[in-house]
Amino acid sequence: MGELESVRVGIVGASGYGGVQLVRLIRDHPQLDLVYLGGDSSAGKPFSDLYPHLSHATDLIIESVDVDTIADRCQVVFLSLPNGLAYQMAPRLLEKGCKVLDLSADYRFSNLETYKNWYGGDRADAETAAVAVYGLPELYRDRIKDAQLVGCPGCYPTASILALAPLLKQGMIVPNSAIIDAKSGISGAGRQAKTNLLLAEADNSVAAYGVARHRHTPEIESIGSDLAGQDILVQFTPHLMPMVRGILSTVYATLRDPGLVREDLVTIYTAFYRNSPWVRVLPAGVYPQTKWAMNSNMCYLGVEIDPRTDRAIVISAIDNLLKGQAGQAIQCLNIMMGWDETLGLPELGFYP
Repeated sequence: MGELESVRVGIVGASGYGGVQLVRLIRDHPQLDLVYLGGDSSAGKPFSDLYPHLSHATDLIIESVDVDTIADRCQVVFLSLPNGLAYQMAPRLLEKGCKVLDLSADYRFSNLETYKNWYGGDRADAETAAVAVYGLPELYRDRIKDAQLVGCPGCYPTASILALAPLLKQGMIVPNSAIIDAKSGISGAGRQAKTNLLLAEADNSVAAYGVARHRHTPEIESIGSDLAGQDILVQFTPHLMPMVRGILSTVYATLRDPGLVREDLVTIYTAFYRNSPWVRVLPAGVYPQTKWAMNSNMCYLGVEIDPRTDRAIVISAIDNLLKGQAGQAIQCLNIMMGWDETLGLPELGFYP
């Protein structure tokens, strides 16, 4: 691909937080040209009506969703839609030659029965789902580069799986011993008006939700099982934090070898992610904070071992809207197009 040739990109579901992150990232990307924004409830409105602070950045009008129009205009389509909608569109877009990146849960599972058990829906797209690639580049970079359809991971699974992957891949922990305590900023719930997301409700408060039944549990278990080479279970509990952005995921797991020390774990993690520019393994004794990752595509990992309990403790921090959503989708597209996976993505966050 020539240096001056831009790839034409469209976003379906541009009105949400994931959509507005994509607009910003695509505009700053040297090889992408945003040519289409689609949505149903907001069709006919200028995008700047929804996000006035971007009026100087784009003059696009949100259009009603039509697959033929999208395919005629776009080479790449991001589907930033609620669960259950992407699988109704993706097969037709693929037939028309588009590359598709789905930010919902629709193409995160190779087993559609698992999807239906947790998300419902009457799926008739098994052939399409079978060719979808899970879009976590640090683990599946080789598959992503040849993919036409990528199911981008959820934000909690991104933070949690990156924390767990070396332990599972190298068989370092007792199966089913992993406990994940994760905390997210309120933007992870989307832009809908909900009582529990009001400032008066969420500020100065921390609340667990989806206890023992959160939909990201089977996603973590599915990828974790693939890494471990056997079926695993995890205990996953998410919490809502009184902040806008960020995820902190703290993982506890029992070690097979109680003789390991913290420095061993740092060495193992550093080697595992040596070719992953968006993962930073911190020095021994340093633990990440969500603010470090804010507005960047970075994942920060801190590791520890508790010799009293023979547990590994791994702490992962990301921006839920970037590495946990839109930034990771752009990272995947970079790989699909044969570009450097850091192209057009922010490495340094806003601090403080």
